[in-house]
Amino acid sequence: MTAQSLPDPVPSGQSPAREKSGIPKNPGRRDLGMKVSLLFPDREIVEKFYVPVIYTACRTCYSEEVPEEIFAKAVDGGYDPAKMQKLISSVIESGHGSTIEHVVFTFAITGVSRTLSHQLVRHRAGVAFDQQSQRYVKFKGAATMLPHSIAEGDPALREKYEEQIDGALGLYGEMLEAGVPGEDARFVFPNAARTNLVMTTNLRALIHMSGLRLCTMAQWEIRRLFQLVRHEIFSVSPFLGSFLAPKCVPLGYCDEFKNRDEHCPIRPHKDNVLGAWAEKAAAARAGGRELPQA
Repeated sequence: MTAQSLPDPVPSGQSPAREKSGIPKNPGRRDLGMKVSLLFPDREIVEKFYVPVIYTACRTCYSEEVPEEIFAKAVDGGYDPAKMQKLISSVIESGHGSTIEHVVFTFAITGVSRTLSHQLVRHRAGVAFDQQSQRYVKFKGAATMLPHSIAEGDPALREKYEEQIDGALGLYGEMLEAGVPGEDARFVFPNAARTNLVMTTNLRALIHMSGLRLCTMAQWEIRRLFQLVRHEIFSVSPFLGSFLAPKCVPLGYCDEFKNRDEHCPIRPHKDNVLGAWAEKAAAARAGGRELPQA
């Protein structure tokens, strides 16, 4: 290597510059002030009943045995746990999601913004929500979410943002004191206002939601939420928690339109996968053979 090709020395006390990544920063590295707690079930219930319930649903489809006998035998240890998990995994990977609709999880979600909750409640199939009301709750000490791009950005813009938020919350308090009903005063609340929810979901819906929201291109706050959800499921069942992953993991490819340049390298983009297949098929035809079709 010549002297001219050597990298410039890093000044003393400074870290070398890192190559920029197209993947958004992991929101898990920040304290966003949100919390997720699994209210039901606990680890004992999951370990004793949840895998047997799913296994019973799976095996009933392929067995002459009646479901109650399969379930009783599964709970009593009559089946090899590893073989039970293997059947469940193969059924889930085959797309037979009805078998995992029989188990549910209930979460307490606190400290998230209204921006997040508006995204979250768009999920409807297999999931139920109850949310803190801005109509019936008087928010005397309302808390808000501060996006990191504002917190770490232009100080002047952050100051304006905080003035706007404080002004809205201050006006809310003034309207309440003036006798304006809370259901009307709440119209001044910003999307940054924090809220609390209870969410119950079956496992199939939870896997679907996690597949979308754990994606590196999901909005940072809801991505962090599902990192916490995944942690809670892992705490009661690493086996069931392993199914909560970005959707590209089980698919084997990325289908996000905005990742055609593959700046997120977890999986190759679908367009590139299909392009590579087309090239391989063309080369095979040129050689006088056809590739097998799925």
